[in-house]
Amino acid sequence: MMEQTTSSMTFFRDSLKVQVYADRKQMGLAAAVLVADQMRILLQKQERVRLIFAAAPSQNEFLDALGEAEGIEWERIDAFHMDEYVGLPESASQRFGLFLKRGLFDRVPLGNVHYINPSKDAEEECIRYTKLLTASPIDIVCMGIGENGHIAFNDPPVADFSDPVWMKRVELDEACREQQVNDGCFTSLDQVPTHALTLTIPALLSGKYIYCMVPGPLKRTAVTATLTGPIEPSCPASILRTHQGAILFLDEASYNSELGLGKD
Repeated sequence: MMEQTTSSMTFFRDSLKVQVYADRKQMGLAAAVLVADQMRILLQKQERVRLIFAAAPSQNEFLDALGEAEGIEWERIDAFHMDEYVGLPESASQRFGLFLKRGLFDRVPLGNVHYINPSKDAEEECIRYTKLLTASPIDIVCMGIGENGHIAFNDPPVADFSDPVWMKRVELDEACREQQVNDGCFTSLDQVPTHALTLTIPALLSGKYIYCMVPGPLKRTAVTATLTGPIEPSCPASILRTHQGAILFLDEASYNSELGLGKD
């Protein structure tokens, strides 16, 4: 049984609930407890539960804790991921599908895992994966926020709050590619792919519940823009403030206490 952890601060920014924790381990554990609880509740009401996961070091603590959760009928869970690089070998350790396979998918007896295949024609793969995603409603989205405010690979230059498609091929913003180096996923910028397949913002927002985990000092600027700036594609994550079922999990390193949010 996962132990409970208590937030140091909880407040709302528009419709978005924000919870701040002392460190990233407590943040990840708290998120896993709530996601596991919601999964159990949904499994009591419906035959299958469908989740979308993000693949990034910011999700490590959350994925570790979720993999230890008890009382979840994983055989009734359908899992998706939200983006994948174009151009990496299938065996490349940086592939997001492999990241999630190691971090969670191979640790629990999932009913179905749907991997994005970037080796196929991009248009055909987007059509195939969209059909899988839209076959039934998405229940839970587990995600992060990039240093440039992106969600999935919807960087500011390509983010579209009214995107007509659920998945598309995008060119990655340089700031996004630099983050992959900062995260230790690549040793230099020239190794980072320039394009990816990504779920769009409407696809992510289709989830009934969104749990967004954003730890670390490198995310503080993006978190500040998400919470205090205008809701616009210049900070794609700002759209989370419009979702009635979204929770943003922060640690004290990613939250700027000088903002004074959540205080009387």
